[in-house]
Amino acid sequence: MIWLQLVAAGLLEVVWAYTLKQSYGFSRLGYSAVTLIAMAASFWLLARAMQVLPLGTAYVVWTGIGSVGAFILGLVLLGESASPMRILAAVLIVGGIVLMKTAS
Repeated sequence: MIWLQLVAAGLLEVVWAYTLKQSYGFSRLGYSAVTLIAMAASFWLLARAMQVLPLGTAYVVWTGIGSVGAFILGLVLLGESASPMRILAAVLIVGGIVLMKTAS
């Protein structure tokens, strides 16, 4: 159950990263509101996960999901560059997440 909460926290990090970009510096009210709500929920779920999991593991998984998820959204929704080096970097992050999870 705690791992599901941590994954949900990471997915909410993806949501707030995307809506933060779409808020244009908090100048668009709807995106700004979603950003703040998703941030609060993401941090709350991360805090719950950190009650059980080691700090390093929880934080690496949370930021990794957020990083790779935001990267994928950038590719798919924003037309950002999919250069081989950027893809390799995302693959390495996922590998680090898997390694950290198996080491816990």
